[in-house]
Amino acid sequence: MICPFCQNDASKVVDSRTVGEAIRRRRECEACSRRFSTLERLDRRMPLVLKKDGVRQAFDLDKLRRGFSLSCRKRPVSVEDIEGALSRIEARIYASGDSDITSEEVGRHVLDELRGMDNVAFMRFASVYLEFDDPEQFLGLVEGLIREGK
Repeated sequence: MICPFCQNDASKVVDSRTVGEAIRRRRECEACSRRFSTLERLDRRMPLVLKKDGVRQAFDLDKLRRGFSLSCRKRPVSVEDIEGALSRIEARIYASGDSDITSEEVGRHVLDELRGMDNVAFMRFASVYLEFDDPEQFLGLVEGLIREGK
């Protein structure tokens, strides 16, 4: 693994832990002694995402991570919680065995994960994903959360 600080290619693993279906490794560069983290995951062939406009594109976990992180910004949600949720979503999509998945299905998986994590993050994502046209739609979602007792 190449050190992001000094570009040396020798590092040692200081700590490893499982995060969903990935392994997070804490490494120390043997040249500059600085520490950095890596995330190892199985390289699998994911289905293509069918967008609303009919375009197919490769499943992009980083794009999903950015949307998820934006929803959780300034909320008490840890990076490990986000990575665990992303791993579960990725595993569900892969396990479906389908060659295509709609962007709506991906969005529902994200909503399912956020609902159990943080209500504010859930509302942030839902307001964009569900494309609310008026405040009543947003209010309906809030009332649904209140009825569920969350």
